[in-house]
Order: sequence, then C-alpha cells, then structure tokens
Amino acid sequence: MRAHGTPLTALADARVTLLDLALGAGRPEARWHGPAGAAVRTCDPADRRPLPGEPLALDLLNTRWDAAAGPADLLDGLDGYRVWLSSAGLTGLCPADGTGLAATRHVREVLLAAVAPPGGRQHPGEAAAGPDAVREVNRLLGLGTLRYRLTEAGPATTVEVDDPAWLAGWLALDDYLQLLGTAPDRIRSCAGPHHHPLWFLDTSRNGMRRWCSMAGCGNRAKAARHYRRARGEPAAPGGGARVAVG
Repeated sequence: MRAHGTPLTALADARVTLLDLALGAGRPEARWHGPAGAAVRTCDPADRRPLPGEPLALDLLNTRWDAAAGPADLLDGLDGYRVWLSSAGLTGLCPADGTGLAATRHVREVLLAAVAPPGGRQHPGEAAAGPDAVREVNRLLGLGTLRYRLTEAGPATTVEVDDPAWLAGWLALDDYLQLLGTAPDRIRSCAGPHHHPLWFLDTSRNGMRRWCSMAGCGNRAKAARHYRRARGEPAAPGGGARVAVG
C-alpha cells in the first residue's frame, strides 16, 4: 500500500459528532474535526449548489441536485470537480484530474446505494444498505487505511491509499461510517418531491428537521398544505419524508 502522505492534522477527518454539538463547536457542517483540532471550511465562491457544507459524505451526495432548468451535477466535468474539492477543503490533497473525478463519481453512486437502496424508505433501526452496497463500500474502504505514529512533534495520523485518485472518495466513505457510528438516525434527505433529494445531518434540537431549506421546500410544503385545507382536500399521506439510517 502506497502512502499518499495526507496528514489528518491538516484536513482532519470530515466527521461531525453529537459531542461537538454539545460543546458548542459552531455550525458542525462548516468544520473539520481531527486530532489536532478543527479548521474552518470555506465554500468555494463558484460552488452553485443549494446546500453545500454538509459532512463530507453527504456533501458528496449533494453534488447532484434538482435545479430550475433540470437535473444539475457539479461533477459533470473537471471544473466542477475542482470546485467541489475546494469547498470540501481537499484542494492540493486530492488529484484534480479525470481519474480522480471518475473515482469520486463511482464512490458517490456507492454512497447513494448505501443510504437510499432500492425498495422504499427505511425506518429507525433498519439497515439502509443492501448486501451489494455493503460489499462495494467495504471493497473501496480496503483501498486505504489510517496509519498512526509518534513523531518528534507528537502523535500524527496519515491516510494511506493504494491510488491517490481514490483519496477524496475514501474520505467520504470513512465519514459515512463515522456518521453511522454517531448519529445514524440524523442522516436525512429532504422530504420535498425531488428527483435528486439533498442530504443533510439533522442537528436540530428535537431531531425533526425534514427540509433542506425552510425558505424553499419548507415554505412550498406549507403553501401546499394551506391550499389543500382551503379546498377541503385531505392532507398528503406521510408528508413524503425520507430518512436513511445505518
């Protein structure tokens, strides 16, 4: 296995924990958390997505969304891939070439299969990923590892990958496992009628967030409910909520 030499003290490990929330670490989706503390993530000015800045695994899923003109994909070319790497704080750490883009797009599909497998909605406590998705997630995780060591400056942790092209995707998969280990029932997708729903970590106090944006999908849902009530129509069954858990 070839060391890519990516120190987590610089990029940390893209994970958000409920402890971070309890300690008041600010908006957790805007921070990296790692052995040497946290560094602020800054969204690239060219990032046109409606919901950037979620934990890395969900942020990768959110590179595809429903735009007014139709489906949009930030990873439809190298320019967009470089924008995503910049927003994710991975510029200079992950190859911004066609091989890296192809690898990251594949990981995105695997992640989507893991959090939203065919067959319908999941309920709290049910496994989200089917056996094929589980096997592929584990195969991809096997392409890298974390190596811990002691240096003269203190402890250090490094990501090692077989091929640097897989580094961004490997970090996203590692982040997904961390989310499953800390807050699986807080991994949500927007309850709006989306072809490509946006994903988020529900950090609300009561854990009842349903919308990617109250100003957008939330207000449209309220307006639709008001319209139905005014016409005496029954409420839509279930509200269209989607929840994915590990």
